Amino acid sequence: MTHPLLDLPPLTAAHFAAVEGRVAALLDTEQDVVIMQGEALLPLEGCIRGGARPGSTALNVVTGPYGQTFGNWLRDCGAAVVDLDVPFHAAVSAEQVERALAAHPEIDFVSLVHAEAATGNTNPVAEIGEVVRAHGALFMLDAVASVGAEPLLPDAWGVDLCVIGAQKAMGGPAGVSAVSVSGRAWERIAANPAAPRRSYLSLLDWKERWIDGGRKALPHAPAQLEMLALEACLARIEAEGLEAVTARHASAAAATRAGAAALGCGLEPYVHDARDAAPVATTLRTPAGVDACEVVAHALAADPSAPLIAGGGALAKEMIRVNHYGADATREAVESSLAALGAAVGTVSGRVSGAGSAGAADMEAARRAVAKAWG
Repeated sequence: MTHPLLDLPPLTAAHFAAVEGRVAALLDTEQDVVIMQGEALLPLEGCIRGGARPGSTALNVVTGPYGQTFGNWLRDCGAAVVDLDVPFHAAVSAEQVERALAAHPEIDFVSLVHAEAATGNTNPVAEIGEVVRAHGALFMLDAVASVGAEPLLPDAWGVDLCVIGAQKAMGGPAGVSAVSVSGRAWERIAANPAAPRRSYLSLLDWKERWIDGGRKALPHAPAQLEMLALEACLARIEAEGLEAVTARHASAAAATRAGAAALGCGLEPYVHDARDAAPVATTLRTPAGVDACEVVAHALAADPSAPLIAGGGALAKEMIRVNHYGADATREAVESSLAALGAAVGTVSGRVSGAGSAGAADMEAARRAVAKAWG
């Protein structure tokens, strides 16, 4: 008996290349696009290990946990690392990057996360790209959380290595990712004797065995399910229109901030300034003494489908993430998340009796705020 998810014909080289072409169109890039067979940490580490080496100096912008990971990889490569640490409730500015580059003219590699889903902030890449380009450094961008949720233009912004994943705003699988690679980046990696070769981390292997060969023979058997799922989510974005997809995410973020404030239960935006807030997820700070993990547990018990999670690490007790991305970037998902949170905060804080409701008047105010912000 055949099974549609198991009895699949091999993915041809032409089919694989066609999916790459659709990723390039999504990014509006003329650079080479490599689809890698793993979660986005695979190309991110491959980019750093290819672009950084002993003797190089990297500016690593840290606006969340992924920036911290990049710093560890850069040091492991033997690079000198200048960390530009920014409070997780804010974004980095182009002026801050410019000052760091001026203070360290030897910097030749810059790593930045576009949107930090874990902390809910997003960084002004277009302005930062201008500064990095003027300095002459290679620019690597983690756009896993931003692709599909907000504008992303690696060519126009001077991004040399732009890594995306499909599992957030694109609404696709986690097991496949992609990176666009500029000519400058290929030259840098090829000149690095420490760059991975004959390795799953190697971008050069893909270039030499796949791109330079005319994309006629794949280096290894691709993950069919993940590639087909990636193709399906690209088709869905194309059908809706990228502008409409990003607008939906922006509306979800604005509505979540507005609705949380209207609830009146003490939830406050973790990212102070709305312009620094990522469209992919909204982070909220719980009232003093109210455990975020406990709030999320109560909320999910009431509504298991709500896209809610407590913050990670040191933020677990004070931060809640509303992950309004992909299929959850809808007004309905925002309203249900706020309803579950309003009831849960009341229950945990002990301010609400009976069923733990946020109160009909509070929820109605939140709905009106969501409707107004959604536009």
